[in-house]
Amino acid sequence: MTTTAVAPLAITVEDHVATLTLNRPETLNAFDEEMHTAFDRAVDELHHLDGVRAAVLASTGKVFSAGGDFGVFTRCHADPVAAQRIADEGQHLLTQLIALPYPIISAVQGAAIGLGATVSLACDMIVAARSAKFGDPHVLVGLVAGDGGCLVWPQSAGMARAKRFLLTGDTLPAEDAYQFGLVTDLVDTPDEVLPAAQALARKIAALPPVAVQGTKRALATVMAQRAAEVVSLGFSYETRTFATEDILEAVAAAKERRPGVYQGR
Repeated sequence: MTTTAVAPLAITVEDHVATLTLNRPETLNAFDEEMHTAFDRAVDELHHLDGVRAAVLASTGKVFSAGGDFGVFTRCHADPVAAQRIADEGQHLLTQLIALPYPIISAVQGAAIGLGATVSLACDMIVAARSAKFGDPHVLVGLVAGDGGCLVWPQSAGMARAKRFLLTGDTLPAEDAYQFGLVTDLVDTPDEVLPAAQALARKIAALPPVAVQGTKRALATVMAQRAAEVVSLGFSYETRTFATEDILEAVAAAKERRPGVYQGR
């Protein structure tokens, strides 16, 4: 087994299977600027690993990922250059994740929120614990769901259900996500998630790789075509909302545990 540290992440490779692990449970694996950049680089690295035939996206701790970081939101409000950099990086990592030449399986042992839900749903298969949940609360913090949510939720759950959850920010229990088609494999406990995902990856890795990878590329073309239609526009809209006063009010309201009062500007 080989291991590559890409703090705050780790990549291990064993028996033709790569496992990319979010490894900062003390922050609930939130996508602050460090995690965002590290994840982008790690996905690039997955493209260049020799002999890999399948991958698993996993995380440590009770939460898969809490999503975006309030500190990022306020910095992007004050710094349009930083906001554009985050958007460009986000679009790159989503594009590269979709374009991965072999199948990738997300192992969701706990809550997958915001960008955490997006990167999970962008994978080819999703193994989740019954107690896990998915949510994209962008609108709750004054942001457009532009980091890929408008791509992966409709692709997985259909447009009507995507609208229901993206426009309210409500969370979706994993059992319902399984019924709706967002989750492909449901297991009983969080401890079962990673072994189940790795077993599925090993099953795929044992198949004829040219056949698997050709099928993956053909399927990824469908997602890439949809991404070309919506992702750039979504990131553009999200970048604009970083500049609004409502995002500061949303962050303050969340920290103070009170309803927000929004002015639409």
